[in-house]
Amino acid sequence: MRKNSRKNIRINEEVMRELSKIIRMELKDPRIHPMTSISGVEVAPDLKTCKAYISVLGDEKELADTMDGLNSASGFIRRCLAQSLNLRNTPEIRFIADQSIAYGIEMSKKIDALTYSEDQDDDSLA
Repeated sequence: MRKNSRKNIRINEEVMRELSKIIRMELKDPRIHPMTSISGVEVAPDLKTCKAYISVLGDEKELADTMDGLNSASGFIRRCLAQSLNLRNTPEIRFIADQSIAYGIEMSKKIDALTYSEDQDDDSLA
């Protein structure tokens, strides 16, 4: 199975959907922030490993706590995933912090500040 085959894309989407449901409804760990989302999942073609990209709406401490909570619950999450998905192998999950949303918000603020300052300069010249 190739990495970008239709089957692999479908498996990635299904694992992402189930992981998000498990994190939202099954986990009771207080370290996991309520505004945790999965921004992407990459399952290896042999279904042995999986990378789950996690985004947390909060500061760095909340992200670190959430990652600790998810890593400590990875066995439970894998078992729940095995029960809900009918796959030959249940992948071992590695959680990776995804900073892309925070980076996008930061860049958007910088662009807004730049356009605001340009508008102020244009008003002062007129």
